[in-house]
Amino acid sequence: MKLIAPKKLSPGDKVATISMSWGAAGDLPHRYLKGKERLNTIFNLEVTETKNALQSAQWIYNNPEARANDLMEAFSDSSVKAIISNIGGDDSIRMLKYIDVNIIKSNPKIFLGFSDSTITHFMCLKAGLSSFYGTSLLVGFAENSAMHNYQIDDIKKTLFSSTTIGQIHPNPEGWTTEFLDWFDPSLQDIKRKLNPSSGWQFIRGNSVVQGPLIGGCMEVLEMLKGTDYWPDPESWKDCILFFETSEGKPQPDYIRYWLRNYAATGILKNAKGIIFGRPYDNLYAQEYETELLKVLDEEGLYDLPVVTQMDFGHTCPTFTLPYGRLAEINCIDQTFSILESGVI
Repeated sequence: MKLIAPKKLSPGDKVATISMSWGAAGDLPHRYLKGKERLNTIFNLEVTETKNALQSAQWIYNNPEARANDLMEAFSDSSVKAIISNIGGDDSIRMLKYIDVNIIKSNPKIFLGFSDSTITHFMCLKAGLSSFYGTSLLVGFAENSAMHNYQIDDIKKTLFSSTTIGQIHPNPEGWTTEFLDWFDPSLQDIKRKLNPSSGWQFIRGNSVVQGPLIGGCMEVLEMLKGTDYWPDPESWKDCILFFETSEGKPQPDYIRYWLRNYAATGILKNAKGIIFGRPYDNLYAQEYETELLKVLDEEGLYDLPVVTQMDFGHTCPTFTLPYGRLAEINCIDQTFSILESGVI
């Protein structure tokens, strides 16, 4: 899988924020402004909004074509060096019929987001562009009280530097998914409680494997299957798959059902390894591992490297995964590394 790496960010660059699913940025101006302020003060970026980024959630829901036009305009605008998703949601897929992949292909640049932004990542994949599965403005950048240093360091290393990303470590300070209601502005400056890190779980494998990264939010990937944006079998071959689940906390049975589809379509047997993000609240962490190993056993994949409860997806803070970049799972030393730069 050969993907174009976009150009790195530099201080003073202009970035555009976008709402492609839930229009939370328009309904939560205090939180949006906090995230915008930190992009400016911490990363020295000039922040602009796409035309409809701050419309109300209801307006955003009613206008998928306008959302798609925002994305096309942001890619087309040569002054915009990166596009940052405000938040996920559940209906980015409604934009697909309005997308011109050639616009993305002709204007490669950084796209950052997670969760329902999986849809946009697969638009970029179809266009041959490496995008970045990482935090969004209303989540990581607008984190309560202050951004996590782990998140700041990750963004700087992944998006501002053309050197090899290298080994990724668990956040030693811990993780959080504590719920503090975003609609209550008085809670914005309350720091969320961190749970101690128990490290990442290397639950299968005894080898060292390498492969390009591909994956996303499992519920959203289910929406994509069967569309023109689902990659062909060759695109999945010899990859390291990354999966995570949303705050919807899907029952463990669904992990089994979904993974059986990846088995039936030949994706699992052609994979080099699997990494799994920490579930929301770490709920079902062990149950998901049980289901994952069950499906691998059904397929005779007794040695496929698998790492779980990692710091990406619907947990905070997170590291960023660049699509198509070469990664390594080392089951012997119990390490995970990205062996290329994310940007040029």
